[in-house]
Amino acid sequence: MRHTLCWAAATLLAATACAAQASGQGVAALDLLVRPAHVAPQAAQSVMLAVARAGDRLVAVGERGIAVFSDDNGARWRQAKVPVSVTLTALCFASPSEGWAVGHGGVVLHTQDGGEQWTLQLDGQRAAQIALAAAATAESAGQPDAAQRKQAAERLVADGPDKPLFDVRFADSKNGLVVGAYGLALATRDGGRNWESRMDVIDNPRGMHLYAIAARGNEWFIVGEQGTVLRSDDGGQRFARLPSPYKGTFFGALTGSAGELIVFGLRGNAFGSGDSGKTWQRIATAGPATLTAGARLADGALVLTDEAGRVLLSRDAGKHFEALAVPGGAPLAGVAQASDGRLVVGGVRGLAGIALDKAAPVTAGTVK
Repeated sequence: MRHTLCWAAATLLAATACAAQASGQGVAALDLLVRPAHVAPQAAQSVMLAVARAGDRLVAVGERGIAVFSDDNGARWRQAKVPVSVTLTALCFASPSEGWAVGHGGVVLHTQDGGEQWTLQLDGQRAAQIALAAAATAESAGQPDAAQRKQAAERLVADGPDKPLFDVRFADSKNGLVVGAYGLALATRDGGRNWESRMDVIDNPRGMHLYAIAARGNEWFIVGEQGTVLRSDDGGQRFARLPSPYKGTFFGALTGSAGELIVFGLRGNAFGSGDSGKTWQRIATAGPATLTAGARLADGALVLTDEAGRVLLSRDAGKHFEALAVPGGAPLAGVAQASDGRLVVGGVRGLAGIALDKAAPVTAGTVK
């Protein structure tokens, strides 16, 4: 397995992800798919890899299938009921009540009550079988790349259920897309009841890991391993490869209110585009720490987080980012804005709130 897969499986914590796998030696991956998440008294202080808004509620997910939610802007958290124990890497809400989360084992989870209870919609075994069936259909139709696709799908089946998914995006309550390791991509048109392979409509012949999805209207973007940047102009139906400004891995992408597109990832590399990815400009992020997550705030400002524990803020459509004085310095992995305007970040030390009006800018390099 390529080294970046272990990193992105935890979004920033290669060691944590690998340790979680090592601690499960002797425990079959299938067992983790049927074992409910352990109820932890300090669940909100577990490693948290993603945070999202569900109306005024905050929801976060992370290691060992732990999911938590807060109805008071992050002051107090309650643990959700989750039917699996695999690490969860990303989540998305189409409405205050309905959302989806993805993670290791090819897991797709669904909630209809704002993240309090989750049900399993898809796992890695079924995902591999869907990919194989699609490849077999392509082979029967005589498509030129069908044999290569079938071989790749057969490897997915042989590998078993452990196929990490890294991101999920729903345009509405019916239409969604999930992406993950080795180019795995599946879509649904009925809210996750049924899934179909999208690997044949994504220009990713080398099967690069796909780490993040961003969208702006009918324009959808996917970023991933080794500088992969893909764009769809038809709401995610087909993705074409874009010229990449960087050969290293991208872990995230943001679309802004002013039409900007920002991609970011390894070693603090970030690039912006004002023409949907045709041309790029480097963005200074004041340090070499890998950028792990991002969000667009209610006022249009953009924020990024990194493995050095920094929160970076831009109020000029992503042209410049400044580091905020955030105590702790532990690696961060997710960020969302609460209804009171504060930022809530997730990472190795769990969840924490940051009041933007009290988080002063600092000189580059002084945040440790």
